Amino acid sequence: MPVLKIILSRLLQAALITGFAIVHLAAQPVSREYQIKAVFIFNFTQFVDWPATAFSSADAPLVIGVLGVNPFGSYLAETVAGEKVNGHPVIVQYYDHPEEIRNCQILFVGLTDTQRAGLVISGLKDRSILTISDSPGFLMLGGMVKFFTKKNNIRFEINPDAARSAKLALSSKLLRIAEIFDPSK
Repeated sequence: MPVLKIILSRLLQAALITGFAIVHLAAQPVSREYQIKAVFIFNFTQFVDWPATAFSSADAPLVIGVLGVNPFGSYLAETVAGEKVNGHPVIVQYYDHPEEIRNCQILFVGLTDTQRAGLVISGLKDRSILTISDSPGFLMLGGMVKFFTKKNNIRFEINPDAARSAKLALSSKLLRIAEIFDPSK
């Protein structure tokens, strides 16, 4: 009987250790970089004006979408929880495919395939969606905001022509702190 107790005790210990390891892996913290980017994305809502046609109703939510890889974990949703912008509650939605995007005002494009990202951007041309990514070449594809790191600081570059063509008005305060995309460079 004592041998059976020892075996059961060891199995229980192993199960607990394995369970803790699984919980630990599932609860990996979001990198500090993407925590900062999540805050930037929420703050962009304060400096962009969307046309009334971008919302299905006056009290429809302002949707921040994430297409493809979600580097934010739950942090983006936690950042905007309970927030409102101009009477619109802010929510986060996650998309695996561009066809799923219905009512969205900000879209983080988490695609590493440049060709696929280009197709997404061209498919959204007639919609008032602020497109954001940290992928190289994103602004050349017609994206609007691209995150980058400079001297260990997260910065962003803006393509104002792409934003204007989507009928988005960017605040001069936002443009002042951004680098402005020059397609000739």
